Order: sequence, then C-alpha cells, then structure tokens
Amino acid sequence: MATPLKDVYHEDFLWEFGRRIQSVYPSFEIQAFVASIVDESWEALALKARTRRISTILGEYLPQHYESALDVLVEIADDCVGFPYLFFPDFVVVYGQAEEHWERSMSALELFTQKSSSEFAIRPFLLRDSTRVLDRMMAWAEHPNEHVRRLASEGCRPRLPWAESLPMFKGDPGPVLAVLELLKEDPSLYVRKSVANNLNDISKDHPEAVLAVSRRWQGEHPHTDWIIRHGCRTLIKSAHPDALTLFGYAQDTDLTVNSSISIHPNVLHIGEACEIQYELSIRPGDAAYIRIEYAIDFINANGKASRKAFLLANKIVAGGARLASSRVHNWSDLTTRRHYPGEHRIVLLVNGREVAEHHIMLHKRDD
Repeated sequence: MATPLKDVYHEDFLWEFGRRIQSVYPSFEIQAFVASIVDESWEALALKARTRRISTILGEYLPQHYESALDVLVEIADDCVGFPYLFFPDFVVVYGQAEEHWERSMSALELFTQKSSSEFAIRPFLLRDSTRVLDRMMAWAEHPNEHVRRLASEGCRPRLPWAESLPMFKGDPGPVLAVLELLKEDPSLYVRKSVANNLNDISKDHPEAVLAVSRRWQGEHPHTDWIIRHGCRTLIKSAHPDALTLFGYAQDTDLTVNSSISIHPNVLHIGEACEIQYELSIRPGDAAYIRIEYAIDFINANGKASRKAFLLANKIVAGGARLASSRVHNWSDLTTRRHYPGEHRIVLLVNGREVAEHHIMLHKRDD
C-alpha cells in the first residue's frame, strides 16, 4: 500500500526543519515547536490540516512581528524546496493578510512559489480583493521565472482541485482570460499545461467563451494550438458540436456503417474484468478525423445511471476503412468510483454519437 501523502510531515522532518530555522534564528525552540505540532490529534489530521498546523504553530515560535518572521523564512528558502514546504506560502495566508502587509505578502508568495507553490495561498487574497491581486498576476505573467508565470494562471483557476473555488470567476471569467492572454505562447510546457487547465475549468461554466477564445487563438502559434486543444478536452469529450468542428472531427451523420460492440463475459461480479471488442467501418469517400470511445452508464447507489467515457482511438482514417480492436475493462472499486450491482449499458461512441450498444449484468462481489 502506498504511503499516505500526509506522511511527508513526520517528526524527523520537523526536527530537521527546526535546525534550519535555528541556524539563522538561534532562539528558535525546536523541541517545543515539534511537540506542539505532533500531539495526540496529529495522526488523524489530513494533509492540508497538517500543513495548516505547521504554518500556524511556526508563527508562535518565530519573531512576533510578521515581516521579521518572514525574513527568517526567506533566509532559509533556498534550502526548503519542494512539495513539503507548502507551509511557507500558507504561513503568508495565516499571518499576512492585513492591509499593511499586502505588498510584502505578495513578494513572499512570488518567492515561495519558486520553491514549492503558492497556487493555494494566493486564493484567499483573490477572494478579498480580486482586482488588486489580478493586477499583480498580470505582472507575474511576464516574469522571467516559469514558476511565477505558472502562479499567474494556476492561482486564478476557477476550479483548482484541493483549493477554494473562486465564484467570481465562475460567474465572469473575463479577468482570468486577460491573464491567460499573456501566457498563450509561453515557452514553458509547465506554464502551458496550467493555461490549458484553466481554460478547461472555464469551459465547464462558459463553454462559448472558451470556444470564442480558441477560435481567435487557433493558428497563432504551435504552443497556443496545443493549449486550446488541451483546454477544450472536456468539451470534446462531451461531444460539444462546435468543439468537434473547431478541431476538425468529422460531423457526418452517416460517418460509420456496420458498427458493433460486444462484451465477454457479459455477466460478472464487482472486482472482475471483461473484454470489450468493437468493430466499425467508415463510410466510403474522404478521410475522416475520428474519436472512438466506449462509455458506460454506471449504476449509482441511488439506482440512477451516470456516464463515463473511455478513449479507444483518436486519429485520421481513410474513407472505407474497417477498424476493430479490444480493451480489457476492470470492474474493481477505485477511490474515485464505486461499483453497484445491476444492468449496465455500454455504448460505442464515434465523435460523440452512439453507434452501437451492449448490456452487461454486474453482481455483488463473490466473497
């Protein structure tokens, strides 16, 4: 079993961090610091709660003056690089949101994001004053360091996983799109992935806005073309007709002939696997850009169905081509999906259209 991510924070880590603090701030009480963090409730705390506890208690053992405490963290920042040090920017959230600290806090988040990431820490500041913070993000979008440029995009994603949502940008993505405009040709793949993910977030609330941007950006630069293709992935997967047209997928209603899908076995238990086989023929004539998926209407705990699609192929094929392949599908429970017994409908999709279907019966696990 994999080690829980929260276990990056353990006593040895805290002692080593305390020694780094003490090397520049000799009065730092390492033993008391560690003991205050690792108490009887520590083991039950999840990752984010552990991060918050460390940053909060850290402030109790550093200088009382916020900016003096920041000076200590800045002095050791080069030796505190990577995911575990997310409590550096979180320290800014806990202690640095007062108006008199605003400028210093922004500078600290700019520095700390280059060592770990300030994508979560910037969001409380956005929620307090989005206009002011977005002005700073516009400047960060032109920063020479890729980590700072990524913060300009990642920090304002409306639906950033694990983070507070930003309802004002769910309602109006215009200010976010202005930041992304500056990053649409970024030379760093690290940044481009963030821009694409931001567009994908926006597409869930404002598909037409993302499609309009994508049409305007398309063909401007290879980096930009990659961004919009990745940024429209949810629209493509949901077979939004304008997204499919934008990226060249064939929209013929008679695109396929003689399509079929079969499942072996078609009666199975939760935890078992089946083989999904399909075949289809493309109509004669011109080549076609196609996306082949199978989708399962999973039965939920309430007896209703919800669909999830799985990609089989995405390519240009000649007119008249015959395609056939297979895929093993596992019906084991996952952290992101539980299975429930009942009849499940499985369909073959070509460019979002159902062209064949099959049914299987899923039973409870055979213990």
